[in-house]
Amino acid sequence: MKSLKVIIIALSLVFSSLVFASTAEYPKIPEIDTSNYPKGEVGRLVKLGEDIMNNTYKHPLTKDLVGNKLTCTNCHLAGSDGKPGSAKGIGTFIGTAAVFPAYSKREKTVQTLQDRINNCFMRSMNGTRPIIDTEASIAMATYITWLSQGIPMKMDEKRPCGLYNSNRWAKSVKKFAKIQRKATHQNYLNGKKIYETKCAMCHGKNGQGIATFPPLWGKNSEGEWLSYNTGAGMSKLNKGAAWVQSNMPIGQGGTLTDQEAADIMLYVDAQPGADFDLQKGLFPREKMGYYNSKVLKEHHSVRSNFKAFGLDVDKIRGVIK
Repeated sequence: MKSLKVIIIALSLVFSSLVFASTAEYPKIPEIDTSNYPKGEVGRLVKLGEDIMNNTYKHPLTKDLVGNKLTCTNCHLAGSDGKPGSAKGIGTFIGTAAVFPAYSKREKTVQTLQDRINNCFMRSMNGTRPIIDTEASIAMATYITWLSQGIPMKMDEKRPCGLYNSNRWAKSVKKFAKIQRKATHQNYLNGKKIYETKCAMCHGKNGQGIATFPPLWGKNSEGEWLSYNTGAGMSKLNKGAAWVQSNMPIGQGGTLTDQEAADIMLYVDAQPGADFDLQKGLFPREKMGYYNSKVLKEHHSVRSNFKAFGLDVDKIRGVIK
């Protein structure tokens, strides 16, 4: 009996340590009061930043910087309060400001919050990087900071990723990298089937987007790209799958299996997308000022993104065997 008690106590301690480790690895996202805006000029900028997030490709301050039909809210989903980035899946803005300045492996420098936001315009928005400290840049950073109020600072020396995204994002991305390296044409066909069943009703059979639901690939009748380019996180097979599993279908995040999420993004990212050329996303130096990055040349295409996982996109599509 005594030995049984010892075993029970030992198992309890192990279980407790696992629970603690899980909690430490994925800290609970707190509730943020968004019912009242700050007063004065700060409040004005919070509201302006929110407006830009909701209307990025058509807002007067950012429309000329965007090269597709997306808004920030398409990736940084609104929660029950309707505020951009307040949803609690991967991509939440809650706690994001608390980790900056943060090191970025991609730029090989320590990035500010404005750096991180503005770099997204070159990639997810398929456009041009806003100039630091312009009104739009400050407003977006002010809005995201507002969603981090009351959260202790914890600068991230590994990645420029929100406090409540960092560990689960890294683990999920690593998991999906292993899955995608084994992808075949059959996975592509399975992804197409799942997309048509669970995604097309919102994003369109041809990825063109429907109503307020965003486009995922292709061009419009004027020949303009509709969605993110091949430098965006969503264009990377593992990162896109991690985001999709956490957030999609809308309102049902976490319901897709690992393989379903991987296959959906294999199919989506095999579709036509704009090539990424870093230099094309930057204003001339005399206009832009200092660009906080040690990496000044970067190119991506659909083909190179698949090659990064050891895949031939033509074989995945079934064009060649």
